[in-house]
Amino acid sequence: MTNKTKCLSAAALAMTVATAHGAEQADPFLWLEDVEGKEALEWVKKHNSKTDAYLEKKSQYDAFYEDSLAVLNAQDRLAYPTRRGSFYYNFWQDNTHVKGIYRRISAQSYAQKAPEWETVIDIDALAQQEQKDWVLKGVDCYAPDYQRCMVALSLGGADATVKREFDMLDKAFVHDGFTLPEAKSGTTWLDRDHLLVATDFGPDSLTDSGYPRTIKQWQRGTPLSEATTLYQGATDSVSVSAMTLRDSHSRVTLIAEGMTFYSQKLFWLNADDLVPLALPADSEVMGYFEGQLFFQLKSDYRQGERTFPQGSVVYASMTELAKPTPAYQLLVKPTASANIEALDVTAEYLVVSWLNDVTSQIQLFRPQDTGQWHTQTVAIEDNATLSVFNATPEHHDFFVDVASFLIPPSIYQVTPGRQDPRVIKSTKAKFNADDLQVTQQFATSKDGTAIPYFIVAKKSLDLDQSHPTLLYGYGGFEVSLTPHYSAVTGKNWLEKGGVYVLANIRGGGEYGPAWHQAALKDQRHKAYEDFEAVAEALIASKITSPAHLGIQGGSNGGLLVGATAMRRPELYNAVVCQVPLLDMRRFNQLLAGASWMAEYGNPDNNDDWEYIRTYSPYHNIEAETAYPRIFFTTSTRDDRVHPGHARKMVAKMQEMGHDVLYFENMEGGHAGASNNTTRAKMLARTYTYLADQLGME
Repeated sequence: MTNKTKCLSAAALAMTVATAHGAEQADPFLWLEDVEGKEALEWVKKHNSKTDAYLEKKSQYDAFYEDSLAVLNAQDRLAYPTRRGSFYYNFWQDNTHVKGIYRRISAQSYAQKAPEWETVIDIDALAQQEQKDWVLKGVDCYAPDYQRCMVALSLGGADATVKREFDMLDKAFVHDGFTLPEAKSGTTWLDRDHLLVATDFGPDSLTDSGYPRTIKQWQRGTPLSEATTLYQGATDSVSVSAMTLRDSHSRVTLIAEGMTFYSQKLFWLNADDLVPLALPADSEVMGYFEGQLFFQLKSDYRQGERTFPQGSVVYASMTELAKPTPAYQLLVKPTASANIEALDVTAEYLVVSWLNDVTSQIQLFRPQDTGQWHTQTVAIEDNATLSVFNATPEHHDFFVDVASFLIPPSIYQVTPGRQDPRVIKSTKAKFNADDLQVTQQFATSKDGTAIPYFIVAKKSLDLDQSHPTLLYGYGGFEVSLTPHYSAVTGKNWLEKGGVYVLANIRGGGEYGPAWHQAALKDQRHKAYEDFEAVAEALIASKITSPAHLGIQGGSNGGLLVGATAMRRPELYNAVVCQVPLLDMRRFNQLLAGASWMAEYGNPDNNDDWEYIRTYSPYHNIEAETAYPRIFFTTSTRDDRVHPGHARKMVAKMQEMGHDVLYFENMEGGHAGASNNTTRAKMLARTYTYLADQLGME
């Protein structure tokens, strides 16, 4: 929100919105969109105090808090390494390092039972020294020497960051190095002395979504004001960004203008020339290997007499892609039940990650002299989520994070052709899973589609409708929800007899682009019908009943649970609605909301709005309807999804006489919390609320 807008009175702001939307009734709660306004913050603090006074007096609260904090601060939890050169790096938070330390270790030391880490950046010390609420948001290094890095620091966990150049050998910020003030910036190393920068360069340099629309090349030792403009996108595009991809022989730099969330123009920075690349606008770049660019098709693509099916991974050389009509080659295509989730590059192999009915598989591809590909499957664990990381063009091996609902995660090292995958790190169980089991079921949605979901529950579960059950979902942006080990959920919910359910509804990416596109825009209701079908299946199977069924979701998942709570309130007795979108009339005018119109539609278009208003939670509250006591949470420092969504929803529901709970962290950004203490408090509030509402003793 601009300073000018902040100066408008609530009445004037309401009048502005009413005029812009024609006959749309003025919103009396617009004043709550003033994120740090005095009245708004007083309202927040009042509700925070009321919520804590209610929840903290419950008998379960202290145990939930202590158990959550113990899990989060556990010294034996896995330290996931990022491999850079000869070191493994890791970001670590505990009760001593509240804000965290960025640290490193040698590969040999990492494999030991008690590795000795070397601190590189102490965020707690930096925050104290500079009197800033710093949160580490990322470290991007120039490869392959990994000496010079751009460190992103956020105030309170916001998406906007300050960026500073850091020297990994000296373990110090570079005097007179590259630095950028707070903004939603992107930087890409062109070489050791040149950065590609996308940031807020001043007036007219941002898109309507609040992201950079200009890319400049910045030379070391010169002021940012003298950086050379390489490309400027349209104001109504989402953003402009750059990326550098490498294989074992070369590197390529690409510049992308995201016209929408799912379409882009792509350019190859070839020496000083920007060369347009002939890729479908809705394709997604996945990697660069042996001089070929690999990308995934989000729609069927016809090339001459041949059609590449939606979800296929295809490739072509850079020079071929520079032609008006390039010839693509097929690497792999999906099946009815399996889709390609990711592609990673090592010195000799392409590593392809699959989801087959929401279960992971890994396949290796190696080029042959014949021009064909030799393939092999990596055998690690069945019925688990396998996440590839530390695959780089400098190494033949790569790591795999292996996780499932009940088995603690392990890190495997895979060296193709040399040895079987081996465990290099694992952790002990953080909750008792001896009497628990995981089953995958399929619910039938309203249109007949089979919707998979996982149930984690006791083996000896009596089907008497009595079990407190938590149903979690997301259903948007082609994000896949897969089995994962959550020590917090295990300790706070499963050990105490609760049932946990993960729904793989449409809108996600579990079955590829088509699964996502099935719930886009004017088909959004299908995601909600899928979620409701899972809830109805749980009730019909007598695992639970509406009195004992709760739902939870965050961000787009917050919209999901907010919408279905308005649509079918009789199904649930608890709703945890976190950092949500709720006012779908104004979502595109708040923070990054304009970038999501490719997902939801444009509410400023009358036809789009007529559909969106059918599910917009803020516009579907009814005074006469009985709703469960919903718990809304958000963060003042969330600069992605505006906290006004949750604030206004609570105010409107309360005005209509509905009993709701609300808590707003004053820091934490879109993640809701930035350190383990505030995370543990948020978890304690959530599980106390769920236990109280759903009858968990």
